[in-house]
Amino acid sequence: MTSIPLTRPAEPDDAVIVAKLLHAFNTEFDTASPGVDVLARRLTDLLAQPTTFAILGGAPAVGVALVTLRPNVWSEGPVALLDEMYVAPAHRGTGIGSKILEHVVRACRERGVAEIEINVDESDADAMRFYESHGFTNGDPDTGEKAFYFSRSL
Repeated sequence: MTSIPLTRPAEPDDAVIVAKLLHAFNTEFDTASPGVDVLARRLTDLLAQPTTFAILGGAPAVGVALVTLRPNVWSEGPVALLDEMYVAPAHRGTGIGSKILEHVVRACRERGVAEIEINVDESDADAMRFYESHGFTNGDPDTGEKAFYFSRSL
């Protein structure tokens, strides 16, 4: 019998667990990280607020999704940004990522979220396929026009 991967919302007390997973994500992809201690301190504060939540996957946790919510003028409900999603390499392909993302979608619906946004690097074809297989698109469904993400560090 195949076991279903466990998912659960992270609490502020889980900040170190979330921080370790996020730090591992950045380390794996050679991206700067302020370190587990700094991330844990920030996450303790953020996870205590209604505008940020995280979903952990596995027992012990081997995956995480971090989501922030913001109000917007175009809908009654907030827009969610899937800031980060990570599954440890040894656990990819097991279904844990799908379970985490399904939990994120459920949690967003419960919060009245109007839309979930995800930013994916152009070179990350696996992530694009994963999100597309879960109903996400990188373009306007009415026109087919592609969506682009722009940013500027300050």
